Order: sequence, then structure tokens, then C-alpha cells
Amino acid sequence: MRLLTAFAVGAVFGFGILISGMANPAKVLNFFDIAGTWDPSLAFVMGGALMVAIPGYLVVLRRSRPAYEPGFQLPVSKRIDARLVGGSAVFGVGWGIAGFCPGGALPALGMGVPEVFLFVAAMVVGLLAARVVNRFALPAAPETA
Repeated sequence: MRLLTAFAVGAVFGFGILISGMANPAKVLNFFDIAGTWDPSLAFVMGGALMVAIPGYLVVLRRSRPAYEPGFQLPVSKRIDARLVGGSAVFGVGWGIAGFCPGGALPALGMGVPEVFLFVAAMVVGLLAARVVNRFALPAAPETA
């Protein structure tokens, strides 16, 4: 049942990304082109997502535990450090250059566009590189409750 639920949630998310046009990098890049061909639809997609997610979290977090796990896995640290800022910057620059974020790229793989496969391959390389950097170069921030 857990796998079926994960599949259903992923399918709804992917369908939403595709139907909203967010799997199209040109549409996403036009959101960032404020002085040119600006397209505000990404803001509406994000706003719609927040309108669903915020009440959803409020309802779900009232439960004692998730349906398929022994407990919730929520971040405990509220610290803003170099790792958080650096990772956010790399994510934002990559999104701005390519027009894809992981949430939009994975459903777009099904469209068979070569650029999507290149982006996902680069994303995997970036994830592996981040693991190496995190393991050897940056000390982990202490977790605080």
C-alpha cells in the first residue's frame, strides 16, 4: 500500500507540473525575464501549491505519526549557515540557467526531450559532488531543537 500511495502522489504531482506548463523550461525562464517576456504563471502555480500544502500540513501534523512511518522526519535546525545559503544559491542559479528544477525535470523525462536528460544527468552529478563536499570540506552544523 505504501508503494501505491507514493506512486499516486508522484503521479498527481507530475501531472500537475505537466498541466501547469512548468515542465517547459521556456515558460519558467520567462518568469525570471522581468524586463522582457515576463510570464507570471509560475507565481500562480506556487501560490496554488501553497494553498494546498499549508492546510495539508496543519491537518497532517496534528496526527501522532504518519500513516506509513513510525514518526515525522522534520528539520530541527533553524540555523541559516553557509551550507544552506550555498546550496540555495546553487539551486537557484541552476534553475535560472536551465529553466528546470528537479520537480519539473523528473516529470518532463517522459516527454523524451534530450535537454531534460542532460539536466537530470547534471543534477545527479551535482548531488554526488555535494555529498563529497559535505563529507570532506564542510563540517556539519550542530543540530539544535
